[in-house]
Amino acid sequence: MKMRKYILFALTVLIVSSMLAACSSSDESADQKDASAKDGEKKQVFNLISNDTIPTMDSSMATDGYAFQFLGTTMEGLYRLGEDGKPVEGIAKKHSVSEDGLTWTFELREDATWTNGDPVTAHDFVYAWRRAVDPETGSEYGPYMMGSVIKNAAKISNGEAELDELGVKAEGDYQLVVELENPTPYFESLTTFGTFYPLNEKFVEEQGDKYATSADTMIFNGPFVMKDWASTSSSWEVEKNPDYWDADAVQLEKMTFDVIKDPQTALDLYQKGEVDRVDLSSDFVDQYATDENFVNTPEFGMRYFKFNMKTNEHLKNKNIRAAIGRAFDKQSLVDEILNDGSLAATGIVPQEFAKHPETGEDFREVNGDLMAYDVEEAKKYWEKGLKEEGIDSLELVFLAGDSEEGKTLSEYLANQLESNLEGLSVELKQVPMKQRIQADNNLEYDLQLSSWGPDYLDPNTFLNIFLEDTGGYYNEEFNKLVEKANTELALKPVERFNTFLEAEKILFDDAAIGPVYQTGRAQLISPKMADVIAVPFGPEYEYKWAHVE
Repeated sequence: MKMRKYILFALTVLIVSSMLAACSSSDESADQKDASAKDGEKKQVFNLISNDTIPTMDSSMATDGYAFQFLGTTMEGLYRLGEDGKPVEGIAKKHSVSEDGLTWTFELREDATWTNGDPVTAHDFVYAWRRAVDPETGSEYGPYMMGSVIKNAAKISNGEAELDELGVKAEGDYQLVVELENPTPYFESLTTFGTFYPLNEKFVEEQGDKYATSADTMIFNGPFVMKDWASTSSSWEVEKNPDYWDADAVQLEKMTFDVIKDPQTALDLYQKGEVDRVDLSSDFVDQYATDENFVNTPEFGMRYFKFNMKTNEHLKNKNIRAAIGRAFDKQSLVDEILNDGSLAATGIVPQEFAKHPETGEDFREVNGDLMAYDVEEAKKYWEKGLKEEGIDSLELVFLAGDSEEGKTLSEYLANQLESNLEGLSVELKQVPMKQRIQADNNLEYDLQLSSWGPDYLDPNTFLNIFLEDTGGYYNEEFNKLVEKANTELALKPVERFNTFLEAEKILFDDAAIGPVYQTGRAQLISPKMADVIAVPFGPEYEYKWAHVE
């Protein structure tokens, strides 16, 4: 939950600054690479870059965009996302919903199998969902994604109910019945998310702690299978799964992935034809903006300052946080530092993400700018906060990514804060993503640029993460509004929308976070890549229907 992944378009992903990892090494010569690329143009092969390693492929334990990308590529839940982010058939052929919206019955296909030959059944979903909320599993996303949705999930996660009380059961092998805590309008799209994927109980239990730590300790039920992967791998492949129920729809035979850290190295590989898509850092956007293969894509990922209010006494002061959230030039950041189509953020629900159910007005437009760049206001909050704390200076540790882009971004922000808030000293702690997740969990920071991408198409996905344990923030009134929107107003879309608007205002009245920017992406994409779907949450890309043009 804390370091999602975003997700990007998503869901899901993290920015280049927090995701780039060490360059992979290869024994292949340049000639061999070129030959491979030329061969890939003839065959159904994509050669791609990953910005970081995959920490885990365990769907119960995944929390980041890399894991969810490759889970989405190799696994399948009840549904998966197709064009325009709409759910299409997966393991479920169809479903029905009770009149009160609380009981969902899914009819499963009988021709879906795991790569070990076992059939995919309703029992696999029951096992996986129970495992995700079992306190002994230690999943972050299980309690978060299911806690307020599946009946008794929160109680089980809190040790107040038994696993067999979870509101999911198999009626035979091919019918899954799910009971919800409250009507959940977005539940169908929620089932496409990685945490809700099935698991083969016998195989998982046989693997024990080794499960999903390498390609050899996994079985798959999706369009592709992982090859030559372990959690420390800097390169790997996915290949078409011949046992997939809809294998005839899958045209790609293989995709190769190499972890590349340096933007220049990645661009060089693209220009040589060795990779088919590259993210452009800000230094290269203007240079390639007129290229016929240049693509600039707005996304729904949000980046914001997360404050450690648990262990830093001074950051418990609302005025200190309000000052920091206003003390940096967001427009210059997105225009000059990022230069990739990102947008300055003044709230937490992104632009063009959620529309009023009657008027069609955009959520962000209705609620307006809740925390914009304003140096004079920032100074007033700062002086007031310092006075209340009885101090005239403050030192903060800023946890950030270690890539070149990440360093540039964090250095810009640190400089802005120090320049505009007299007495503030910022110590940059720039670390790789894996270490950053650990530092976040251990509260080894004062300030960090946190990431969140949507897990489903609803404002709740951006608001309910602040119900508790977000750097120590807690507001009972905010919690009540979000919970009300998801319970008694679940089937009243206009009132529900308006309640979310009110909740977001409280979040920023409290200066719980400091919004920085909404992600965008500038890329060069080979014209050979056809029908790759950029999805709004979960995996960043859907490759099931992709092919070489």
